[in-house]
Amino acid sequence: MARIVVLGAGISGHTAAQILKRKLGRNHEVIVVSPNTKYQWIPSNIWVGIGQMTVKNVTFELAPVYKKLGIEYKQAKATAIFPDGDADLLNPFVAVEYTSHYKSGQTDKIEYDFLINATGPRLNFGATEGLGPEGYSESVCTYQHAGHAWEKLQVSLEKMAKGEKQRFLIGTGHPTATCQGAAFEYALNVAFEINKRKLNDMAEITWLTNEYEVGDFGMGGAFIKKGGYVTSTRIFTESILSEYGIKWIKRAGITKVEPGKAHYQTLDGELHEQEFDFAMLIPAFAGVGIKAFAKDGTEITSELFAPSGFMKVDANYQPKDFEDWSVADWPSVYQSPKYDTIFAAGIAFAPPHAISKPMTNKNGLAIFPTPPRTGMPSGIMGKVVALNIADQIKTGRKELKHKASMGKMGAACIISSGYGLRDGMAATMTVFPIVPDYEKYPKWGRDSNYTMGEPGLAGHWIKLVLHFMFIYKAKAKPFWWLIPE
Repeated sequence: MARIVVLGAGISGHTAAQILKRKLGRNHEVIVVSPNTKYQWIPSNIWVGIGQMTVKNVTFELAPVYKKLGIEYKQAKATAIFPDGDADLLNPFVAVEYTSHYKSGQTDKIEYDFLINATGPRLNFGATEGLGPEGYSESVCTYQHAGHAWEKLQVSLEKMAKGEKQRFLIGTGHPTATCQGAAFEYALNVAFEINKRKLNDMAEITWLTNEYEVGDFGMGGAFIKKGGYVTSTRIFTESILSEYGIKWIKRAGITKVEPGKAHYQTLDGELHEQEFDFAMLIPAFAGVGIKAFAKDGTEITSELFAPSGFMKVDANYQPKDFEDWSVADWPSVYQSPKYDTIFAAGIAFAPPHAISKPMTNKNGLAIFPTPPRTGMPSGIMGKVVALNIADQIKTGRKELKHKASMGKMGAACIISSGYGLRDGMAATMTVFPIVPDYEKYPKWGRDSNYTMGEPGLAGHWIKLVLHFMFIYKAKAKPFWWLIPE
């Protein structure tokens, strides 16, 4: 009997656990370790942040679903990996610290035959002074944060209704933050809610981003087909911002947030301030802080993890100039190069390099987006890792025939505003591949037949359908496996 331990119950980890159990059945163990009691469909946190959905709409309890599937679930936080075992326990194991009320503070060891690190990111608010719900800005990165953002947003809406003007600042809260798409979507939804209440004259909305051009989204931008023409995501994004009456500040890295004020530097090295009454700013991401140890207790964290805390996988991490990087340097199976029984999927893996060109201003501050790995790509990675592990267990052969390089993987992004069947709009964009391949597609870096963008109500309907479809899948309802990642 093989035992697979999955660290994390987000999109990637939950997907991997479901598929592993379905493929392996009762003959093998699947154990999920997560400090969270609930699964959350993160893409819909945006709607929680504007009051159109509640926490119950985007979450459900993990324990009943795992019990139904025959997956063992431990509410705990992984703290260390011992890939060679130790003097007391010869087999590889992961050390966990229990977080449930009846075992709070206790530690334990869980042996594994295969380990999947799908912990996702640590929201590194501390990398920017004053950032986050415990500071002076809001977040929509978790359902708790999104609920708090809605509480604060209502205060501003009420003030505008009483004739008091409000300034909204939305964007990236760190010079190298990712997830521009989520922040951009939230900005559009805030604008939609203000417009719905006919309070446009009382609001000033500013989009502040570390992108060199708006529409970069951490992917170096793209050229998309729209209405039979090829246009850049910069023009596509600028037109949407203009339509919603949103101003923008680009090439900017926030360095400090104070009450009602954000300090930022631009690529030209200038220092600026932006005042606000309400701010929602995405933090930097980092690894969750798991350590690794050899059998004799020597720390080997740097052998398994990059300095960012994300896990090294089958990528090329050799230093290169940005222009020398290749799409072939990106991982395809997400396996640790040091331990072939350890994998990392979703945000938990360390990208080999930036997709958007790294840039530093004259003050030495790096200002550029780090690569996105959320949503659809995370689900696909979780599936690929699960299928490869299941195949190895069932065949006994160390083959990795399932692959999912971001250089050969497409992604669909639906940036929706509003809620309901009649009063919404979405900017729908598909990109293939995520990492540009200029050898295969020398003109645009991507296949123009599959890289498209279109605004409209239809995309908004798709967003709503996808919400309910993926919640259904995650709850392991009948025939859930027929729904693709």
